[in-house]
Amino acid sequence: MGLGGFVVSLKSKIKSLKVKKPYDKVEKSESMRVEIRSRKARKIIEETLKVADSSKSKAYNF
Repeated sequence: MGLGGFVVSLKSKIKSLKVKKPYDKVEKSESMRVEIRSRKARKIIEETLKVADSSKSKAYNF
């Protein structure tokens, strides 16, 4: 059994040791939803300001 066989056996042992643990899904609270919305809004504002501040003249119709 060479190095390749050793690696294969080691991988199979590691896979057998891994136990998938179920997790409880965390429900989003109202404050978490507000934070997500504000992050999205900040990102949109940042992208809009980048376009407005760019040296190229681009026209966007909203």
